[in-house]
Amino acid sequence: MTQSASSSSVENASARLRLRDWNEDQFRAAYQCDRFTATVLSNRLRYTVEHMGTGLMYSSFSPIIREWYDFAITISGPPDLGFPMAAVSSSLVVFLGTMEDAVRNTVEEYGLDKLKPGDVLLCNDPYRVGTHVNDVCFIRPVFFDGKPIAFVNCRAHQLDMGGVVPGGFSGTKANIYENGLVLGPTLLFEHDKPVRSTFSLVFDNTRLASLLKPDFMTMFQQLKLGEKLLVESITRYGVDAFRGTVRYNCDSSAEAMQDALEKLPDGIYFAEDQIDADGAGDDEEIHVRAKVTKANGHVEVDLSGSSRQARTCINAGPLDAKTAIGAAFKLLFDRETPFTSGAYRNIDIVVPPGTVLSAMPPDGAIMLYWEITQTLLTALLRELGRAIGEDAFGGDYGCVAVHNAHGLSSDGVPWTNVAVSGGEHGPWGADKNHDGDSYTVIYMANGLDPATESMEQESPVLLLRKEYAIDTGGAGHNRGGAGVTKDALWRTDAEHYSMLVRIKKPTGNGAYGGADGSAGAAWFFEPESKALANPGCMVPMSRDVYADSLPIAGVLDPDTQALDPSGKYFYFGREPVWRTRAGSLSRYITNGGGGWGEPHSRHPETVMRDVRNGYVSQAAARETYGVVVLGDPEFDPEGLTIDAVATAALRA
Repeated sequence: MTQSASSSSVENASARLRLRDWNEDQFRAAYQCDRFTATVLSNRLRYTVEHMGTGLMYSSFSPIIREWYDFAITISGPPDLGFPMAAVSSSLVVFLGTMEDAVRNTVEEYGLDKLKPGDVLLCNDPYRVGTHVNDVCFIRPVFFDGKPIAFVNCRAHQLDMGGVVPGGFSGTKANIYENGLVLGPTLLFEHDKPVRSTFSLVFDNTRLASLLKPDFMTMFQQLKLGEKLLVESITRYGVDAFRGTVRYNCDSSAEAMQDALEKLPDGIYFAEDQIDADGAGDDEEIHVRAKVTKANGHVEVDLSGSSRQARTCINAGPLDAKTAIGAAFKLLFDRETPFTSGAYRNIDIVVPPGTVLSAMPPDGAIMLYWEITQTLLTALLRELGRAIGEDAFGGDYGCVAVHNAHGLSSDGVPWTNVAVSGGEHGPWGADKNHDGDSYTVIYMANGLDPATESMEQESPVLLLRKEYAIDTGGAGHNRGGAGVTKDALWRTDAEHYSMLVRIKKPTGNGAYGGADGSAGAAWFFEPESKALANPGCMVPMSRDVYADSLPIAGVLDPDTQALDPSGKYFYFGREPVWRTRAGSLSRYITNGGGGWGEPHSRHPETVMRDVRNGYVSQAAARETYGVVVLGDPEFDPEGLTIDAVATAALRA
């Protein structure tokens, strides 16, 4: 697939000037409105998507939408302009690069001429619209003067869409038939009335219809709100001004990206990284490879060298790869302007079919698309970061490590716990201005962390620990974020699916002389484990506690089963379903974030503060940072001091 945005007014004779330098006559000739009107309309478009997002969050029933922020809302422009994506919500980045194509593909296949006011289309096929089957696209045409002038759109994660795994999250499903219900372009609402056959089709094939139905209705109401606000704007400012503003939004994004790309020297760059294994075995390394060619203000990203599609559902589609590439260039070069479809105008993407980044049905199942595309993102950020020197930044924890569990409560009611009890949140890398944040989501997401109380109310789990792991953030002038430890006690028998697919080596690569963060792991402690011998006590963090654990995944000492970079790799899929008894505990430690800059240039007082706050041990302060910290950080943290003479000697 080769992807490039359509041509626009920026490419006319006035394009040699920056948009901000155009006079009013040039601006009006290009966009059929004055600059002030275009600015006001641009803000109204952004207000519309954010207002819809706010309504969706406070009205949704599913915790994955309400508390995880697992959705995106966009506005697409007129069909005759190519469905340009002119406004996006501040929500999940992993959706944004797919949405322009998702709307175009869905509407054109269904038939533009068949759409009527009050219709809502639904589509969740990864090969048509990107991402995975749980992420359902809802698309509503906006009519003005009897013609479709725009589309308001929402993609939102549904807690279950059928398939062999409750909740859907698993790295071991072998084909699209195991993956869940696939819907091509389908009418969900007609004349603002539910299409009963579509509702029946969905709810007859999913486990959690009691949650999906109110969420569908909430989605419908937010799409109606978006249509109302959009029609009000068009009525007030006119069709020509709206069409011009849509093009202006995309043109300004394209211009900003073209300017930003000047930071990257012309040349050819090779980026590569790998995922540990697919769900069928750890006998095959899985690589993503990108050849990036920068010349004359344009970039081509060629993914042809990537591994063949995986044997299980860790694959992604080409639209997902497009998102990762767009996110990489936005993060590296252009963080200030909205992520409209114009951002891709000077970026071409080449990817052959049948790779892990362009899987084909039926055996190239797509589920963990964010893991393989985050791997691509890591590779691009690392390699292109080397070319921009001090403006590079360290890698993040890199693997969402979703934990999916389900079972029956004591009264026989089914429960599901999805994406809150594993390694879903972790650290970022450092940059030239800051230490890495230690508790957020991967660079390609923008999710929230559900409240512990909410998580415990939704399912029979107790969160016993959520804290930072010492000596896991990459050392540097600015330190990488610390890995996160999360202990969850499961109060009933349960079945679990764990997706730790990037822990063979650190993902938090260092930048500009900084060190890599550490790699993480996960374990189960069964009820008879010595670590759980004292009810009510926390499971210790000492290395000897893992001897009688059940490793889920990680590179571990084969005897002690503690983290060991030179140890044995325990493969996450050796048990497709992990079955535990009531009273078992799961522990996840995420990867650490990468550091930035030379560690010995970090101020000794800052290192001492890291020791006091539990990010860095006294031993690591001495060995890695060359700082000798005296005192007891556990029982007298305010009494710590620096041995200035010994520190000077070490740093010399």
